[in-house]
Amino acid sequence: MKPPIPSQPAQQHPSTMGAAALHRSGAVARMLHMPVATLRVWERRYGLTQPSLSPGGQRLYSADDVRRLAVLKQLTDLGHAIGSLAPLDMAQLQSVAATHEQAQTSAKGSPRAQEARRLPVKPWRLAVIGAALGARLQRPTLLRRLGRPLVVLGPFDDGAQAAAALCASDADALLVHEAHLQDGWLDSIDAAAPALAGLPKAVLYGYAADRVCEAVATAGTALLREPQPDAALAQWLRALSLENIATLATTTPGPAVDAGAPFAEPVPPRRWDDAALARFAGLSTTIACECPHHVAELLIQLSHFEAYSAECENRNAPDAALHAYLRQVAGAARARFEAALEHVALHEGLMLPASPRRKP
Repeated sequence: MKPPIPSQPAQQHPSTMGAAALHRSGAVARMLHMPVATLRVWERRYGLTQPSLSPGGQRLYSADDVRRLAVLKQLTDLGHAIGSLAPLDMAQLQSVAATHEQAQTSAKGSPRAQEARRLPVKPWRLAVIGAALGARLQRPTLLRRLGRPLVVLGPFDDGAQAAAALCASDADALLVHEAHLQDGWLDSIDAAAPALAGLPKAVLYGYAADRVCEAVATAGTALLREPQPDAALAQWLRALSLENIATLATTTPGPAVDAGAPFAEPVPPRRWDDAALARFAGLSTTIACECPHHVAELLIQLSHFEAYSAECENRNAPDAALHAYLRQVAGAARARFEAALEHVALHEGLMLPASPRRKP
């Protein structure tokens, strides 16, 4: 008797493998805000993607297909011809998008162009407390993302050691790595290194109570909670550097600034208006990660609160100071989230919203 022939495993149809990541043409067209007919013409004439077919013969698009089509849609909306874009792969399309963005932001009067002109030529001299953090700041990938020369002073074991080696004129800022922030932490740092008390400060910390973070932030010290990848740490440091970190701290040592008092941090104007952010939020829903969508919505809300605080009725001088403080905080947060939007857009292969044209 012949042994039974083992049965071959049934082959799965593409529509049953990772079905959650596959989208029909109608769904893709809705996500991209374009007619289904246009999507079909693009496929038939230019063969932009290689979609799978469902058992019923319908095209099924992967997440990568949708990302590529989203970039194509953005570029064609900006005036690029689909015929010239069709032969390009995803990396080449992103290069076209980056070139377009650079052309926009390099225009005369662009906030980013003005920011670039304000960048100091000399290296950023950063006094560092914490051996592990000092080692991270030497990594080539982090330095490339920082985007400017960096001189690390230290690292030092504690504030007293840093104070013994440095004077206030040696460093542009003080960066501290602290596993736990306790009540009075900032006062203890200033007491251990009085010569450095007037320097702008930033802390990468592990754990802290909300009240401690509130006190540290109110005093003007920038906070970032670990663990953070090098890319996020570099982006945070870059933001502190580009936004003139000296304005994040009080200019003279002394008691913490009253939370109700305005501070002098210059806030850049909005990079994108509501309409541009809304279009971007709609496009970003075509990818698996919805962070770009959420960040765009947060930016709209922050911008509205910033404008509301500026226009709020002031009954007296303390009331005016409070609203000025709230507007400043909202504007600073909005600027940070604009940098975050740029970061996530680059990560997800999405083109940034078009910057609004400003009146001369």
